Amino acid sequence: MEADLRRSDWRDPDAGSVNFLEYAESWIKERDLRPTTLELYRRLLRLHLAPTFGALDLDQITAPRIRTWRTEPLEADKRITAAKAYRLLRSILATATDDDLIRRNPCRIKGAGKEPSPERSTATIEQVYELAALVGERWRAMVLLAAFTTLRPEELAELRRQDINLGAATVRVRLAAPELTTGRRVVGDTKSDAGKRLVTIPAVILPEVKHHLDTFAEKGANGLVFVGPEGGAFRRSSFGRIWRKARDTAGLPGFRFYDLRHTGNTLAAATGASLKELMARMGHGSVRTAMIYQQRDL
Repeated sequence: MEADLRRSDWRDPDAGSVNFLEYAESWIKERDLRPTTLELYRRLLRLHLAPTFGALDLDQITAPRIRTWRTEPLEADKRITAAKAYRLLRSILATATDDDLIRRNPCRIKGAGKEPSPERSTATIEQVYELAALVGERWRAMVLLAAFTTLRPEELAELRRQDINLGAATVRVRLAAPELTTGRRVVGDTKSDAGKRLVTIPAVILPEVKHHLDTFAEKGANGLVFVGPEGGAFRRSSFGRIWRKARDTAGLPGFRFYDLRHTGNTLAAATGASLKELMARMGHGSVRTAMIYQQRDL
């Protein structure tokens, strides 16, 4: 023990006697997380980590216990959930290791935190216009903007009249309003600094955007561009029913609204957009995602 002390290797044998659930809750609270990430972490902790590890101390969480815990969601074919929960557990225990509460992180399963990445669906230009017609006049412009400017759903939800310049044919993305599972939208910054951007609106859909602003958008420069029939903010739950019916009618079962963004990026790459142009259009600071579209185009 004295030798370990001199080498600064000594560790209090009781250091790991800290309840995992209490430590995990503090770990989440101490981080400056986006509202959607905070909601996700709390749900993963409550539903997937706490039932197995909540009553244990940190030093009681071993590699064999983690392997056993992971088999249940895998057997239920919940690989994405298993990967998300595993990544959260690994991050929490990595901090516990840095805090000298445990000697080594027991999360050592190679590839366990990697989510399967199924090929995303894309639509043709004709199918995009068909979907725009099927969702109805109120939501037609939103579908077209999602596909041809590749704005994220949370960016579209927070668009204001002042963000659209019809004369210059541009839309400026300043903020985002992701929707939590409770239905509440949280207005804040875009997903990253690169998300704040100016995107060109194709001339072919400018008349649709102008018609929408004249007919459906809130009044005033700061009025929301997309609102429900009663004037309330855009809600995923109410629009979801309209969207599912439209995609099924169009013969695109499983096609998500977010896939319109993927479609637009694919079309932009196919028409020769450079890597820099794709990154600016998508609102990404990293070249990795933009490279996917360029490679697909090749």
